[in-house]
Amino acid sequence: MLARNAEPRRPQFTSSQSSAEEPRHKENFATVQSSAAVSSVTLYRLASVAGAGSALILLVNAAKRSSLIPTTDLTQILAPLAEILALGLVVGLFFAFGRRAGLFGTIAFVINFIALASLEGVEVVINLVFSKLPLATIIDLRGGPLGLVLVVSSFLFLFGTLAFVISLAVGRAVPRIPLALYFIGAMPIALRVFVPEWALDLGLVILATAIAWLAGWLWIRASTIDDLRPENVTTFAPQN
Repeated sequence: MLARNAEPRRPQFTSSQSSAEEPRHKENFATVQSSAAVSSVTLYRLASVAGAGSALILLVNAAKRSSLIPTTDLTQILAPLAEILALGLVVGLFFAFGRRAGLFGTIAFVINFIALASLEGVEVVINLVFSKLPLATIIDLRGGPLGLVLVVSSFLFLFGTLAFVISLAVGRAVPRIPLALYFIGAMPIALRVFVPEWALDLGLVILATAIAWLAGWLWIRASTIDDLRPENVTTFAPQN
C-alpha cells in the first residue's frame, strides 16, 4: 500500500533555473542599456559640436557685417550654414531635455525646427542672391511675395525660438542664463527689418554666445543625461 500510494518525487528545477537566468537577464539588460547610452552620448556630443560650429559662423557673420573682416564669397557661403548647424544642436537638446516637457515640448521643437529651416532659406536669399543684385531690384523683390515670405519666416523664427526656450526652461535641467541669452539674441535677428544694424550685429554676438554656452554644457553633461531617466531605472523582484 505504501509503495502504491507513494508518489515519485519530481525534481525541482524552478529555483535553480531562476537563479541561473537572473544573472543572464541582468547581464543582457546591462549590455543593451550600455549600447543605448553610448548611442545617446554620441548624439549629444555631435549636437554640441554642431552648436559650436554654428556659434563660430555667427561670429564670422557679425564680424563681416561690422566690417571687421572683408566680405568674400567664402563668408557669404558660410553664413547660411549657421542655421543648418543650429538644427543639430536643437535636435540634441530636444532629445536630451525638450521631450520631457511632453506634448508642448514636441510641438515647440517642431515649430522651432521648421522656423530654423525656413530661416535657412532667408539667409540663402540675403547672402547669395541679394548680395549680387542692385538695390532697386532688391526693393522690387521685397515688395512682392518674396518679401511676405521673408517676414513670415522671421516671425516664425521668433515664435518658434520662444516656444522652444520655454519648453527647455520648464524642465529646470538646462541652465536659464544661456536660454535667456538665446532668445534675446534671436529677437533682433527675427526683427531685422525693424532694428538698426548695430542691434542686429549685437544680436548675432549674443546668440553665438548662448549657442556656444549650451553646446559646451551639453558636451560636459552628455554622459550623464540619460542616467536619471525613469526608463533607465529597473528593479528586479526577488525570486521566491
